[in-house]
Amino acid sequence: MAEILYTDSYLKRARKFIKRHPDLISQYEKTLKILEINPYHPSLRLHKLHGKLSELYLVSINISYRISIIFLIKDDKIIPIDLGSHDEIY
Repeated sequence: MAEILYTDSYLKRARKFIKRHPDLISQYEKTLKILEINPYHPSLRLHKLHGKLSELYLVSINISYRISIIFLIKDDKIIPIDLGSHDEIY
């Protein structure tokens, strides 16, 4: 089981995200729970990013909205960096 470490900057982004997308709160929370239990669960569609973001990973919260969480995995710790639509993150 991994531990999720939330930074202040991520929490600020998450509050904005939830305010803009209140309908996705339950999917967002479910994604975080699965991520903590098993970051490699197939439903997360985990993949490593390339180029300048090559140290980061991405999981999808919802396929319809392409909402994603970018994070680092370090020593069984997950550090969320950003979240938003595909276009917002890239």
